[in-house]
Amino acid sequence: MSFFTAHRITAIVVFVAAAAWVATGEFSAVGSEELKKDAAAGTTEAAAAETAGTEAAATETAAAQRTVAAVAPMFIDYAREIRISGATEADKQAVLAARASGIVHKLGVAQGGEIAADALVVELEGSEVIAGVDTAQAALEQATETLRVGQALYDKGSLPELELITRRAAKAAAEAGLSQAKAAQDRLLLKAPFAGTVDTVDVELGEWVQTGASIATILALDPIVVKAEVSERDVAFVAIGSKAKVRLVDGVEMEGVVRHVSAQASEKTRTFGVEVALPNADHAIPAGMTAEVRLYTAAVPAVVVPRSIITINEDGVIGLRVVGPDNKAAFAPVTVIDDGEAGMVVTGVPTDLRVIVAGQDLVSDGDVVTVSELTPAQAAEALK
Repeated sequence: MSFFTAHRITAIVVFVAAAAWVATGEFSAVGSEELKKDAAAGTTEAAAAETAGTEAAATETAAAQRTVAAVAPMFIDYAREIRISGATEADKQAVLAARASGIVHKLGVAQGGEIAADALVVELEGSEVIAGVDTAQAALEQATETLRVGQALYDKGSLPELELITRRAAKAAAEAGLSQAKAAQDRLLLKAPFAGTVDTVDVELGEWVQTGASIATILALDPIVVKAEVSERDVAFVAIGSKAKVRLVDGVEMEGVVRHVSAQASEKTRTFGVEVALPNADHAIPAGMTAEVRLYTAAVPAVVVPRSIITINEDGVIGLRVVGPDNKAAFAPVTVIDDGEAGMVVTGVPTDLRVIVAGQDLVSDGDVVTVSELTPAQAAEALK
């Protein structure tokens, strides 16, 4: 084969091979593969970014919608207890004094004894006073008879009218004299103004006393009265006729009735006097004994809540965090009326809302929360 022929055959083979390569389109494979790789990488990154955004949104939503524990409020009729200190006193007390001067002739009382109303306490000697009554009585009888005779004569025309008037005046004077004599006699006697116990006797038989001298002291101990003082804040809740419980210093407990509430405060203490009457038929409770008085306000609907769930809003108002049917948290202002062993007693709790007992410090007004419902027993156990 000639040299020229061999080169021609080689050229034809190369041409055929090149044509076949062009026909397959593999000339663009290198660039296409790179673009495909870049596109695939971009798609993967976008998917990863979308996934990350979804997860972040989910995390943010989960953080915003917190889980709280809540319980439906249990309302009770609560009568607040007011505790004050006082002391027992006699219902009545009288220091009896001599109404005239004289010697003690009779003494009708003994220290520590009982005495009935209008019973004799003391009688003073007074023979001249008694004689004066007799004299006045005789003078009145005489004046009465003189007037009777004069009236008969006047009716017959035998006595001047002026004389009749004089006799009438004499009779009136005699009546006044007798009244004065009897009053002097009455002052010799001293009687008990009411039934009670004779606390002290200050005189003896045969003793000379002057007008105004102390004779005896009488106490009325049934009922016995406990006197105490209530503060300005609490006086509005105390009413006459309301029940009260009294614990005496010796441990005796009794129930009484408020019979008086002072209308004017003490200038020094700014407190109001209160009187509670206790039955004391056997006079077993003496006057002057220290006592603790428990008064009760009118019952109002209230809820007992743990102290730990009481909160204060931005304006300094005391209240509770509550959640409604839409699971949105809110602030409910309340009024604390008592602080007892079981917790704070508050009024003003909405009846249609649940009280948040856990997580209340992590939510704000309007936050949507996930609510874990608790029974009152479960809430009490969880808050121990």
